[in-house]
Amino acid sequence: MARKRRKFTDHFKAQVALEALRGDRTVQEIAARHGLLPTQVSAWKKQAMEGLSDVFAGKAGGAVDREAELKDLHAKIGRLAVENDFLAKGLKT
Repeated sequence: MARKRRKFTDHFKAQVALEALRGDRTVQEIAARHGLLPTQVSAWKKQAMEGLSDVFAGKAGGAVDREAELKDLHAKIGRLAVENDFLAKGLKT
């Protein structure tokens, strides 16, 4: 019989990875406690370690993206305002 694939929430993965990063217990103990395979715990731990620098870098990157998006939106507002003015003048005549 085929095993049903389990899905874990991001919050659960983060808790398990954090527990593995603490080093209080071995990966095998953590896996047994949560009913996981040790390879899965190791993979989540590795993902957490690799993504940790993005947590701090994400603030600056998000600000740049928002500024670019804001600039595009202002440009679009300007174009729409010009189109509205042009069409309004056409209706008056």
